[in-house]
Amino acid sequence: MTGKKIAVTINAQKTGEPIPKYIYGQFIEQMGRCIYGGIWAEMLEDRKFFYQPGTKDSPWQIIKPNIIQQGGLGLIRGKTYVGRIAVSAKNKTKIQISLICNEQRQTKTFDVKNCDFGTFNFKFKSTVDTNDGKFEIAYHNKVRINAVSLMPGDNVKGMRADTLKLLKELNAPIYRWPGGNFVSGYDWRDGIGDRDKRPPKKNPAWKGIELNDFGIDEFMVFCKEIKTEPLIVVNTGFGDANSAAEEVRYINIKKKYNVKWWGVGNEMYGKWQLGHMPLEQYIVKHNLFARKMREVDPSIKLIAVGEAGPWSEEMLKNCVENMDLISEHFYCMEEKENVTEHAEQVPQAIGKKTAAHREYRKNLKSLKGKDIRIALDEWNYWYGDHIFGELGTRYYLKDALGIAEGLHEMFRNSDLIEMANYAQTVNVIGAIKTNKTAAEIETTGLVLQLYRNQFGTIPVEITGDTNSLDVTAALTKNHKALTIAIVNPTAKNYSFAMKLKNAKLTGKGQVWIISHSDPMAFNDPGKEPVVAIAEKKLSGISGTFDISPLSVCLYKLEVKNGM
Repeated sequence: MTGKKIAVTINAQKTGEPIPKYIYGQFIEQMGRCIYGGIWAEMLEDRKFFYQPGTKDSPWQIIKPNIIQQGGLGLIRGKTYVGRIAVSAKNKTKIQISLICNEQRQTKTFDVKNCDFGTFNFKFKSTVDTNDGKFEIAYHNKVRINAVSLMPGDNVKGMRADTLKLLKELNAPIYRWPGGNFVSGYDWRDGIGDRDKRPPKKNPAWKGIELNDFGIDEFMVFCKEIKTEPLIVVNTGFGDANSAAEEVRYINIKKKYNVKWWGVGNEMYGKWQLGHMPLEQYIVKHNLFARKMREVDPSIKLIAVGEAGPWSEEMLKNCVENMDLISEHFYCMEEKENVTEHAEQVPQAIGKKTAAHREYRKNLKSLKGKDIRIALDEWNYWYGDHIFGELGTRYYLKDALGIAEGLHEMFRNSDLIEMANYAQTVNVIGAIKTNKTAAEIETTGLVLQLYRNQFGTIPVEITGDTNSLDVTAALTKNHKALTIAIVNPTAKNYSFAMKLKNAKLTGKGQVWIISHSDPMAFNDPGKEPVVAIAEKKLSGISGTFDISPLSVCLYKLEVKNGM
């Protein structure tokens, strides 16, 4: 369908600095349902009994004396569920474990003899589909229940198989963890050792209980499983430099994980941050942390806390020898009815950050001969109802258009932005959403997946009036294909004509399209996707393309003889 005509020229010989792979990074934090209820497969809440069963904050009800029960479990008919219970007892007695599915009860009985933290394993198979399965423990009053666990039998080293599948498809090259505001009150030592013996604690920055089931070692298993690189943030809030150095020692010397990227603190400029302090004091603290950490492992790369304005400027003046990148964060927290205006918020925010740092490069003597680039290690939309738990907002097609435009702005600044970490991957303002039994990739996740897997790495010059479209182009690393990405946030059709200079096309290619007639279209876990990536092979390409309304179109066009 022919629409409004625009024409651009692409010059394949005028190239920009290669797009770093780390621009497609992700960020996960110990909050809401990002880890627990999202990535981690544990089905029971408060499994180590931080709260006394029967109290208002506890998910455990007292059914009868010495019988406790937790409901609201999502179960799938025919699926196996595995678990364990850790108990202590001085005398010989019995405990009973039951899984109740629509009043159908399966029970396992264990003989307990004079044990301290004895562990008993069990397995059940659900007979029904339900979101209200119940798990029950019956025990003698001389038995102490220390911890209990229940997971789907198909869990992958403690992680949800359905979520893990989507994370692999997302194919992010690096994950930032564990925070976020969370890290400023986190003691990394709480997350190592026997999981059942790790102490549950109040989440220091957010709601709920931190089980400490997902710690450093689990994060490293996670990274290995999805073939990604770790970025670990240390606690410069309530933490101290010696603890950060010991964390580096544990991870890179004792465990030999060889983590390269380290974040030195999170948002310490903010009054909301645990351990917040004046800038002049934090400069001293950052430099101390950096020196102590590098004494343990001189090879590590450090990301300093930044915030465009006086904070970033002073950090670059006084800490430049103790950083490799400087972080910047932004969230677009306003939903705009006009789709074009809604989408533009993301590239505009990125533009403000990069403009500030270009001024620093011109004016700061401390940066002469230095190349301190930006780690945009938290960025996203953040608005709407919390449908998927704490900060579990839903994303729509119009948000996907904005995320695509944000990537385009990063590509235009590939000489300055080294890393970007979309926040936060699962449920919490995330690109993937889960319910009790299913997971689905969001509209924003589709964009990140598509560009990561298909867009080129060498930006090329585009000239001409693109009107309301946001257009970017890049050659693949081997110069065998030209990729062109076009975001149309309007309700209009466009005819897009391209003149290619200093390269010739074979006439063959592919196009991937993310589109829907409704800008408020969204995907939900457990339901057929409403928004998807459509793929089509092309032949006889003339250089003119029809661009549908409310769409992200990514073309990959074969180049003759690699140029």
